[in-house]
Amino acid sequence: MTGLDLPLWTLGVAYLAGSFPTAYLVGKANGVDLRTVGSGNLGATNVFRTLGWKWGLLVYLVDGLKGLLPTALLPGIVGVEGGWPWGVALGVLAIVGHVKPIFLMGKGGGKGVATASGVFFALAPVAGASAMAAFAVTVALTRYVSLGSLIGAVVLPVAMMVQARAVTPLSIVGIVIAAFVFYTHRENIGRLMRGNERKIGGDKPAQAGGAA
Repeated sequence: MTGLDLPLWTLGVAYLAGSFPTAYLVGKANGVDLRTVGSGNLGATNVFRTLGWKWGLLVYLVDGLKGLLPTALLPGIVGVEGGWPWGVALGVLAIVGHVKPIFLMGKGGGKGVATASGVFFALAPVAGASAMAAFAVTVALTRYVSLGSLIGAVVLPVAMMVQARAVTPLSIVGIVIAAFVFYTHRENIGRLMRGNERKIGGDKPAQAGGAA
């Protein structure tokens, strides 16, 4: 079977996997509706800042698996060969599911960083690992999860181009994803520039819609 023959149901599975509301469930397990605290966002960043690094790391890893598993496993399960564009399509659907989760009526998802990391770890392991390392180092040094996400988004396509010694179709996809990450983090970028972005371990988060 070629990439063009990938069954459409696999796209639905990828979307449903991405829709799994990790942060929402973790928040509820801790007696918190994360949609009403901090940034109000159901992503790893808000979990890091609201519930601490252990829960934040758990959410980041699970959200990463939401992108990695459909991208890495579904083509093989249905016998697709040489269909990396379909891997991208599956990954994009997983990211869309994370941002617009059906289990939450398409509202209150995350910003797609962790899920995108998982997607590209499946498609380009070296570049994906480089982006994750850049994220981890940035967060460790600055305690800004949002800044780590932005740095990781930049490192991803750069690492792909360095490894291939050329601009490849997949690296162009990486650039598009990086632009999407910057778009979803536009409010964080504004706060970083103003110096009022919250750090891990900072003050108690404000209610959703506040400065957190």
